Amino acid sequence: MVRKHLGILVLILCLGLILVGCPKKTMVKEEPSVKSEGTVSKHEAERGKETKAKEEFEKSLTPKQTPGVSGEVFESSLLKDIHFDFDRYNIRPGDGEILDQNAALLKKYPNIRIQVEGHCDERGTVEYNLALGERRANSAKNYLISHGVPPSRISTISYGKEKPLDPGHNEQAWAKNRRAHTIITSK
Repeated sequence: MVRKHLGILVLILCLGLILVGCPKKTMVKEEPSVKSEGTVSKHEAERGKETKAKEEFEKSLTPKQTPGVSGEVFESSLLKDIHFDFDRYNIRPGDGEILDQNAALLKKYPNIRIQVEGHCDERGTVEYNLALGERRANSAKNYLISHGVPPSRISTISYGKEKPLDPGHNEQAWAKNRRAHTIITSK
């Protein structure tokens, strides 16, 4: 008798689970789009823009040989440098706009990893400029992180005064050399 009741109870529970666990599927019918020849749907137009942007980005990449960096390294003309005032590492408003553009590009291509290089002018000791270059690279990195780029995609390095963009010994050259430069890495 107990066995019979137990069997009925198990059967009822199984039926209940089947009814609850299998909701009815809702079918959504899409209206056929009416397109005349020569017109493109909004979705196709967006896909075309994305493809064109990706091609433009890929064309902007140039291989770079950097001692000390393993793997493939690329420069992109779409990732812009920012510059700093003398003996400073804070992001200036105009440079913030440049980093906003860099962040938008990096969010658009989520598989890209970058390295931010901190650079200084020739004034100051090697040790001081390495520390200042590191603070500059980290300022740029932190700005990008605060604008939605995951920290795992960004590494930093300081070159101090060792890799000047302009070898001159005047204020114009020094202003060009006080920068954060971004490269694309494969790691």
